Amino acid sequence: MANYSLADVKELRDRLGAGMLDSKNALVEADGDLEKAIEILRVKGLKGVAKREGRTTTAGLVTAKPGTAGTATLIELGSETDFVAKNEKFIALAETVLDAVAASGADDAETGNAAIVEGTQTVSEYVAQEAALLGEKIELRTVATVPGTEFAIYLHKTSKDLPPQVGVVVGYTGGDAETARSIAQHIAFAAPKFLSRDEVPADEVARERAIVEETAKNEGKPEAALPKIIEGRLTGFFKEIALLDQPYAKDSKQSVQKVLTDAGMTITGFARVKVGA
Repeated sequence: MANYSLADVKELRDRLGAGMLDSKNALVEADGDLEKAIEILRVKGLKGVAKREGRTTTAGLVTAKPGTAGTATLIELGSETDFVAKNEKFIALAETVLDAVAASGADDAETGNAAIVEGTQTVSEYVAQEAALLGEKIELRTVATVPGTEFAIYLHKTSKDLPPQVGVVVGYTGGDAETARSIAQHIAFAAPKFLSRDEVPADEVARERAIVEETAKNEGKPEAALPKIIEGRLTGFFKEIALLDQPYAKDSKQSVQKVLTDAGMTITGFARVKVGA
């Protein structure tokens, strides 16, 4: 009989997040030596990482924090299943990764994965090591940074049983924290792609203009009325994708721009990330 106790199994699971059966088998193979069992689990887990490489990470979580150099960082850490996404080890891993990415100043997933964790490993290497123990493919999928002097961070749970699935960071000056948080909640709900209509690429606007013009003509609208109809439908287009043009979620009679003006607030940037999107 292997020289280990239930307390050894519990400690192994607590330290690594490994499954009950895997923990027992490792202790049997290690003849009860806890440190050797840990090494066995790491080696076996790392061998499985390559096999999981082609799998998709459509579950996971988002998390964010303000930085120290006028920016805030928002990340998405992906997993294969919700089961792992709500694991305490996975949630702790996400916070460790966020700290490393924010400290490095990385502003995309590629540079984020190259950031150094605890002075020895890259984020990519560290995540692979932890993935080996959790038994799923895990990856840093998204990194976004937002400039500002003040920040509002809103992390939205789509299910009470899961960690946040939608993350928003708003950078701003002036105004107040309550309004800024409300704008962050609006962004989570309305999903704007741009801050203002001026930021929408010209080719995207031209494409939309051509579509609404052709649609209006096919509807038999009078030629003289076309310019007004086209501009009206373009306004609707901007309301869908440009934050400042959008009707405010808490009061659709006001635009987001009006709310900001009344609050004396200017948005310097925002980011919205949804798990698996």
